[in-house]
Parts: sequence; C-alpha cells; structure tokens
Amino acid sequence: NKTVAYIFVRPQRYTKQFVDGASTFSLTFFEESFKKELSYLGCTSGRDEDKIAKANLTTLYIGETPYFEQSKLTFICRKLYAQDMNEESFIDKDVQNICYPNKDFHTLYIAEIEKVMIKE
Repeated sequence: NKTVAYIFVRPQRYTKQFVDGASTFSLTFFEESFKKELSYLGCTSGRDEDKIAKANLTTLYIGETPYFEQSKLTFICRKLYAQDMNEESFIDKDVQNICYPNKDFHTLYIAEIEKVMIKE
C-alpha cells in the first residue's frame, strides 16, 4: 500500500556501501544531453576518483539524502526491504548463467518514494 521503487545493486559496486549505510537514497533521471556524463559515471568507480566532480555534476541534499542538481526528475526514497538474490531462486538457469557467471548476485531493495522533484 505504498508507492515504491525497486533497485538492484551488485555487491562490488561502490554505491552499495552507501545504499546499505543509509535509510534513504535518491533516484535521479537526466535529460538525453547528459548521456556522455552518465556513461562516464557508469564505467568509472568513485573509489578511484571524484567522478561526480569530473562529470561536472553538483550534489545537493534533502536532509542527508544526496541528489544531483542537474537531474530533471528525482525520487527521494526510504528503504523498506533488502534481499540478496541467490542461485537457488532462479527458475531460468540460462539467465543465471549468462548474467551471473561469477555468482555476484544483486541485492534487491524496495523503497518507498517519499518525495518527487521535477525540474521545469
């Protein structure tokens, strides 16, 4: 009976420690013109450098929840549920073999969308 978002995060992603360590997170959506910056963010680890600064993005906060000033749409979400995916739960073993050859299964998070911000 809540408006929720589902996200999946692999265990080796630097982002996971932030999601696990907080009760909230943001989901941000950008205009197509940010495709280059988002590609860079997706293939560079924040462990190694300040990729947010290198992508020329600005981090703002609602309480303790970070989001990007440049996003066109932002959801502020509060975690409700987390569960690690596992080998035994795959019905279609082909998906498991193709997507998880290293058995690095995602963690599923379900979060209530508490605030929606739309940039006009």
